[in-house]
Amino acid sequence: MSIPIEMVETDSIQMRFFRFGSGNMPLVIVPGLSVKPVSESAAAIRQQYRQFTKDFTVYVFDRRANLPAHYTVEQMAEDTAAAIHALGLKRYCLFGASQGGMMAMLIAAAHPEAVQKLALGSTCVSVNETACSVIAHWANLARQHKSKELYLEFCQKVYPPVFFKKYKDLFITMSETVKDEELDRFVTLCEGTAGFDARAQLASLRCSVLALSAADDAVLGAQAAADLAAAGQQNPQFSQYLYTGYGHASYDTAPDYGQRLFDFFTA
Repeated sequence: MSIPIEMVETDSIQMRFFRFGSGNMPLVIVPGLSVKPVSESAAAIRQQYRQFTKDFTVYVFDRRANLPAHYTVEQMAEDTAAAIHALGLKRYCLFGASQGGMMAMLIAAAHPEAVQKLALGSTCVSVNETACSVIAHWANLARQHKSKELYLEFCQKVYPPVFFKKYKDLFITMSETVKDEELDRFVTLCEGTAGFDARAQLASLRCSVLALSAADDAVLGAQAAADLAAAGQQNPQFSQYLYTGYGHASYDTAPDYGQRLFDFFTA
């Protein structure tokens, strides 16, 4: 069964999203950086989060259409929060992965009345040198419209070695479908990460927060998990689980990831 891709509009933006599930509790998912729109993976995402469909209605948001030339993570968070509000969601659980986790921290801090629980996947509370170097390299490849090289570099950093080797040919095939405008959009989203720092916002949160970090995170580096824990420890409802062996994209590769999220949101 296909999932309809919808468009939400506010006074200033349009944003694609999709939803699935029939539960009473809304769950908002904010994905990380991607070359292709996340809405193109709607069926796979529904399958990945299938245990949520009875208790939750899940909303997954792309970044806004028609990106401005300069678009910071802070602006991404503001636009996504506006889109959530435009759909009439007044109280929801929130999960953000990677760059989406950066956005999710800012959304939760700006809208404490709306975010019931917050889960953060493979993200950082401030951008460190490792992340800056990796993301700048991706942006440079995208700027040159080298889609194959970008996909291989991106997936090699994001996934564990065994997973990357197994699916390398598929990644190359996927790279052949990328459009130049998607690469240009990816550059803007990469550049928007520069200077991100949400230590004060994370420390201010009083909702339940679960951080699912990766000890072998080749995108953010090992220090990202420690920095996240240091900022979150001021919240007595902050907890962290550290994955090993599943890479930055543990949210895709760890077999218990979805269940761990479900248990947190339903506890």
